[in-house]
Amino acid sequence: MELQCQTFNKVEIRVQPSVKVKNGAPISIICHADISKNSDFQLKHNFTIFKDGKLVFMTVSDKEDARYEIPVAKSADTGDYECTVQADGKKGFSNSIYVWVAGMTKPILTADKKEVSEGEVVKLRCELPEEVPPLEFFFRKIKTNSAPKEKRVPEQNQNFSEVEFPVEEGDNILQFDCFGKRQVRSGWESSQHSNSTLVTVKEPFIKPTLITRPSSSNVTEGDQIEFECSTEVAQMRGIEIIFQKNRTILNSVRDEKSLKYSTVATQEDSGEYLCKVEQGAVSKTTKLNVFVSELFPKPTLSASTTKLDENKDLILSCNINGFRRANFSIVRKSSTGDILLKNSRVLAIKVNVNDTGSYTCKAEVKGIVKESKRVRINVYAPVSKPTLSVVSGSPEVVLGKPLQLICHSAMGTPPITFTFYKGDEIKKNVTNDTYAMFLDEDIGLNDNGGYKCDARNNHSSGVKTSNILNVTVIVPIRDASLGSVPYGEVEVGSDTAFLCSVKEGSWPIDFKFFKKTDHEVLLHEVREYSDRTIWHKKTMKRKDTGTYYCMASNRASMDVRSRPITISVILAAWQKGVIAAFVLTAMAGAGAIALWWFLRKKKKAKGPSMEMSGSALAPNLTNEKLTRQPSDGNYYSGSGYIEDNGNHMKSTDESKGPDLESAEVDYTEVEVSSLDPHRDSMENRHSRIYGHPDAT
Repeated sequence: MELQCQTFNKVEIRVQPSVKVKNGAPISIICHADISKNSDFQLKHNFTIFKDGKLVFMTVSDKEDARYEIPVAKSADTGDYECTVQADGKKGFSNSIYVWVAGMTKPILTADKKEVSEGEVVKLRCELPEEVPPLEFFFRKIKTNSAPKEKRVPEQNQNFSEVEFPVEEGDNILQFDCFGKRQVRSGWESSQHSNSTLVTVKEPFIKPTLITRPSSSNVTEGDQIEFECSTEVAQMRGIEIIFQKNRTILNSVRDEKSLKYSTVATQEDSGEYLCKVEQGAVSKTTKLNVFVSELFPKPTLSASTTKLDENKDLILSCNINGFRRANFSIVRKSSTGDILLKNSRVLAIKVNVNDTGSYTCKAEVKGIVKESKRVRINVYAPVSKPTLSVVSGSPEVVLGKPLQLICHSAMGTPPITFTFYKGDEIKKNVTNDTYAMFLDEDIGLNDNGGYKCDARNNHSSGVKTSNILNVTVIVPIRDASLGSVPYGEVEVGSDTAFLCSVKEGSWPIDFKFFKKTDHEVLLHEVREYSDRTIWHKKTMKRKDTGTYYCMASNRASMDVRSRPITISVILAAWQKGVIAAFVLTAMAGAGAIALWWFLRKKKKAKGPSMEMSGSALAPNLTNEKLTRQPSDGNYYSGSGYIEDNGNHMKSTDESKGPDLESAEVDYTEVEVSSLDPHRDSMENRHSRIYGHPDAT
């Protein structure tokens, strides 16, 4: 028996009569299966048709075609169609085809009311019963002789929409309609417009009327003008009439059909007036323009002068161009109100500084008062002679530092103009009330005076000039140095002169001498009207050995410190001689004792003859020279000279003699034959200042 076999050649989907049809027309969706078989046998086909991925039709047939009939196509039938065919365990798929049902169903519009009053709302409902969301609804309110008002409402989940329209002033017979839109592949598609719905509007009251007496075009300043605003109302309850000019409410009434307002007309009353009638949400207005003619122009105030010295005469006069029959008054303006000076057209006064201020005049005709523009009067007192001083108080300045000056006039009407001079050169002009400041940042070494200032205002007396201010320029201390006589080594008991000097600095100068220890020790201080000072330190001791420096300062308030010098205090030559003699004497005594012991022992051994021999040797010892060579080869001659840069200065004091209590042994050099402890103290010693560049 032959095996049955089949295969899908193609599955396709077709649309009749066209892929685009009008709304309401019939349409057929046909699914066709092209299958090859090896013999003529019956084959069952399972047909399935989908729209936008959703199953819409299914059938089983032994034919190769299946038809999905839509007798009346709607816009909801628009979409992508495709089909599948299954036969004998095999499955075939068609391509997708887009079907467009053009046109939408006509919407249905309903209104909740057929008759409304102004201020109420009309609720509308628009429905597209055969359409599928999302949709957009458009509602229109149509009035005679005006463009329709439209509202758009999108709906994502329903095929109807509702909206409210307020009924406004002037609405009479209203007409409403609606239409819908949906989005298709080619863009937006619109439905037909719905049926029109008519709504009748009732007026709760009529538009108000606004009149004036006299007529709004025939009003003159001083006239009594009366406004009347009225309306006709169906129901009095809740009615309100408001009368206003610009945004200012002038009068209002409730539960009344009319309102009146009267006033004496002025030019300021010209403008637009508004009468408004309100009841609930309904509001109606009427506008009226009023022009008030001028009865007389504003007065003009004139002054004989606007700037004058105190105790001078001032005349103020008030005039109206082409009009003289008026009641005049002249007033002065103040923060607390007008000050009446005189009920007259002319005012003459002798002024003082308190009369400075603004003045106006007023004119009154038929109860209408008009005021002139303000006139500013300035009365000046003369400036007093200014005083010029340094802001810091002291009339001096440190070289290189700025100098701030203040010029002040105790009296004088501001504004005052101050002029600063340095020598004959103008440095600055400042206008202020009573004082002015000047900062001179260019201070030189020769700027020791010549400052002055002028002061002037609008008084006719002119300029006042201060006294000349002499300012001392303080030169700061520069390069302090310290020297001494003797320099380096000083004998115990002698005096030392310390010289401290500066290269530059204004007098007086404060000099201070210090010795360095664990802390700074102030030894001496003095104020000098000189660039140097000498301090004599008496009777130097070994404890005075150390490092010394000096410090100099002046009114520039800057301490300048010298480099340190080192002083060593050593024994004097005569002290060394005394110590050497003492040592030699001790040595001679020790030798004599040793010799005596030796001779005594020998005498015992040899008898009396040896004692004679020993006594003969003793005198010879006194003629021997006992010498000790110095251990380091240096010998201090005691001459007192120390060289430094060739600058010489004699010591002012001779040696004061030995100080045995404080003497200490450093080293000893002995020559017995020339020992003279007082020789060196009798020699003249000459010394120079060393370690100081200004030594003399």
